[in-house]
Amino acid sequence: MAAISSAPGQRLAASAEVSAQGPADESMTGEAILRRQAQRESAARTYARSLPVVPVRARGMTVEGADGRRYLDCLSGAGTLALGHNHPVVLEAIRGVLDSGAPLHVLDLATPVKDAFTTSLFETLPPQLAEHGRIQFCGPAGTDAVEAAIKLARIATGRGGLLAFSGAYHGMTAGALAATGDTAVRGTVGEADARITRLPYPYDYRCPFGIGGDRGAELSARWTAHLLDDPKGGVQPPAAMLLEPVQGEGGVIPAPDTWLRTMREITAARGIPLVVDEVQTGVGRTGTFWAVERSGIVPDVMVLSKAIGGSLPLAVIVYREELDTWQPGAHAGTFRGNQLAMAAGTATLRFVRQHALHERAETVGARMLSRLRGLAAHHDCIGDVRGRGLMIGVELVDTEAEPDDYGALPAAPLLAARVQQEALRRGLIVELGGRHGAVIRLLPPLTITDEQTEAVLDRLAAAIDAARTATRGGTV
Repeated sequence: MAAISSAPGQRLAASAEVSAQGPADESMTGEAILRRQAQRESAARTYARSLPVVPVRARGMTVEGADGRRYLDCLSGAGTLALGHNHPVVLEAIRGVLDSGAPLHVLDLATPVKDAFTTSLFETLPPQLAEHGRIQFCGPAGTDAVEAAIKLARIATGRGGLLAFSGAYHGMTAGALAATGDTAVRGTVGEADARITRLPYPYDYRCPFGIGGDRGAELSARWTAHLLDDPKGGVQPPAAMLLEPVQGEGGVIPAPDTWLRTMREITAARGIPLVVDEVQTGVGRTGTFWAVERSGIVPDVMVLSKAIGGSLPLAVIVYREELDTWQPGAHAGTFRGNQLAMAAGTATLRFVRQHALHERAETVGARMLSRLRGLAAHHDCIGDVRGRGLMIGVELVDTEAEPDDYGALPAAPLLAARVQQEALRRGLIVELGGRHGAVIRLLPPLTITDEQTEAVLDRLAAAIDAARTATRGGTV
């Protein structure tokens, strides 16, 4: 296997790559492990159903399964692995803490490791927020940070309502689920929370107003402003507006910059804190260090997780100091003092900045979008290709069905699932998302090489060809 690079100017020799070594014990084969997982684990497991891989080694973008097969990983821990698997600077940072004898678990006590992380994080934030900001370390997942942000806003404003958007995904705990747009994911949780007001998110390909483009986004903003100003609009006085600058699980839908700026104007004029969920978009993924930088807005609260922990669990919110009105103990979490995650996060934040990997993401992402759009010109089953940086979505549609009144074809979830299977057969791991799970999502690490980029595109194109042939043959 050819050597791969973990960052510009840095080569990893083939000998450092994962090696194929079969398990000595038959009970530890991939098939046996998968059988035990199916017998023991919850029916709620997700990735394990569509991606029957048992990873045993990984480096950079390459994952090796227990069966010795190697895969290019475009899932990246749902965007957690900004530098890919086991990046040397991350491993060095973790070993440094382990070898130092420092405590690994300290709740919210101050430590040198924590101070270094906070300093590195604040150096990356929009200056207006960093200069007058506060940070709250939460539980270890992004959903914990979303809960903290909602609680903070409600305490600071004394209001209970929340403005959220169609297509949103914010996590799996009660408050975050209530703000999530997917009713299948929500189930019955949060259904009784009438304080949530759902607003239309601009979705160019499937515009809720049937227009798309700038005009569709403008109508979304006008609807929002009108609803907030209508005394009979039924909106609970909002404590905050919660939005994603690029909807991830919703199908990789980038919000137009003008729309984001209008949302900032609407909320600022009405004294509503703007909470931006950068859990998946942050740390360079969308072509700027933080996705809000593209539009130039400065939110009142930023929700951060995934890549900030350098592949380990870590979640925080950063917010304007004026909102810091809650009392000691108002929000906590036993594992909010994860020292290994903070060290790994500091190394990741610094590496992305020093090597301008956000710029690399913009360049490589634009190349991938261009080629995928070229592919779409020859495959009518590709309804739309979109994204920001290395956060890319390919929406598949049913070409045998009738288009809706606005010309868009229905989603093709069975085809998307087949493409995912065919991609896996070709050594490519991709995720599904979007309406009806019909969007192929690509979240490669920011360290992806040019050679790997071409391999990803070739394998995905081949997978689409094979899936399309199979569906035409009625074998899905």
